[in-house]
Amino acid sequence: MISAGQILFKLAGNRIDGREVTGFAGLIQTLFDPFLLTAFAIYGSATVLWVYVLRYLTLSQAYPFMALSFVLVPLASHVFFGETLGLRYWLGAALLISGMMVMNT
Repeated sequence: MISAGQILFKLAGNRIDGREVTGFAGLIQTLFDPFLLTAFAIYGSATVLWVYVLRYLTLSQAYPFMALSFVLVPLASHVFFGETLGLRYWLGAALLISGMMVMNT
């Protein structure tokens, strides 16, 4: 969920970059951007879900899964924005996933 929120924040940022954001009207227009509002809603929902997950798992069990966003956000940025993923990304992603597996076994 956090990864989807990050992509929506980027989409909102791209839209804001294309318009003049000055004065109160610009602030309101920015705050009510559909991508930005959806990203806020996703982050709020993710927070509620996180509290629910922590009812059943210890923080040391659950927290390593937050590292998945470091893998998923660049993948999504490649798909949605055409960003390039180099060898360092793939090596880093493999290390993160390996580390998560070690920590949760």
